[in-house]
Parts: sequence; C-alpha cells; structure tokens
Amino acid sequence: MEYFYSPPESFQGNDIRIEGEELAHLSHVMRRKEGDTIRVVDGVGHAFEARIVDIDRRTARCAITARLGRLNEPLQAVTIAAAVLKSGAAYDFLIEKCTELGVSAFVPLLTERTIPGKAKRNRWQKLALAAMKQCGRSVLPSVAELTPLEDFFQEQFPSTACLIPHETVRSPEIAELMPLTAPRVAICIGPEGGFSDAEVTLAASAGWTPVSLGPRRLRAETAAVVAATLVLLHP
Repeated sequence: MEYFYSPPESFQGNDIRIEGEELAHLSHVMRRKEGDTIRVVDGVGHAFEARIVDIDRRTARCAITARLGRLNEPLQAVTIAAAVLKSGAAYDFLIEKCTELGVSAFVPLLTERTIPGKAKRNRWQKLALAAMKQCGRSVLPSVAELTPLEDFFQEQFPSTACLIPHETVRSPEIAELMPLTAPRVAICIGPEGGFSDAEVTLAASAGWTPVSLGPRRLRAETAAVVAATLVLLHP
C-alpha cells in the first residue's frame, strides 16, 4: 500500500487532510481518487489506514479506518551526527540509507577537516521524508541546523550511548558492544579526512566512546551506514 505523509496538525478526530506536495503526489502521480484506501503517517510514530472521502485541487479529506500504531520503528532512537561532506551526493546517500535503516535524527556537523560547503537542510529533510515513505516507517527523521563539533559535544545526552568511530581505534569494535541497552544511541561520523586527534580527545572528555568499525578504512557515508546497521539490525 502506498504511503502518504500528513503532519500531526492535519489530523482532527477521525479526519485527515492531505495538502501541498503530498496532495500532488496522491492525485497526479499516484492517481488516487475518492473511495480509495491509502496509508497515512504523521511522522511522529503513528500510522493509519484511511479512505479518501473527497478530493479537490487544494485538499484531500480522508477518514481513518484503522490505527496501526508505531509502524516499522526500532526500539532505540538513533541519532547520526555526521560531518558535512564535499560530495553532496554522498551526504544525500547517507541521509537516505540511514533513514531506511531506522535512524530517527541527523545532525550535520562542521569539523576541523570539513571542506567548506553549504548545508542543504531542506533538501536532506525532503530526502528523509521520501525515504520514510518508501520503506514504510512512521517517524520522520529530523535534520538539525549545521552545528560546530565543539557545540555538539557540549550538549547533554541523558540515557544515551555516545559512540565515535575513528580509524585509529582498534578496540572495541562497535559490533562487540551489541546489543546496547540504552534507549538512545548517538553516533558521530567524521568528514573525508577523518576527525583530528584533538577532536577525538575532545569527544572522549565529553563522555563519547571511541570505537572501531573494523580493519578497513571506510568512506564517511559508508561508515554512517555500517554503524547504523550494526546498532539497529543486530541479532
């Protein structure tokens, strides 16, 4: 069943309104019409089956027929804080694939070795929305503003396992820590040139655990996907 997104404020009782780009996708791309049953998610963990009651150029009004709960969401909330990459396509890949794996939040980082570039937050949020619908999730991952690494390490992360993979670390491997029992996990991924030694030291002083992703050096976007996979899809 095709998934459509409507924010929480569009829900009122058993009624759902679908507007804007989602309406265009519903009516013009998928050619859904009155009487059709669709699946709607609100991006904060709720999914519904609904019947299209009426549709015009501005709004599709739907009636909820079934409430599906927190559909296809992992038990842990995982945040990927990743340095902005020189390749926009690589960061697009990171956002899309980590969303499919179940990551719930992204923090684009500005690090010592980040190659200057623009943080495309609006684009990444749209990619996360498309990936959420494609893989059948009910939580829309958030994409934060570009954040300097030092500021990020000053934030508080209660009840969170904070991990920072680095190529110079040989032990422990992140797989050896699985499963993590913390309800939330944060993973910090460096840029193409990796974190500097000073940044790794800063992370350790802030309570982050340096970990290894294995013996091979990985591209930054690959490292994010591997780390998310090991945390979210462990046996």
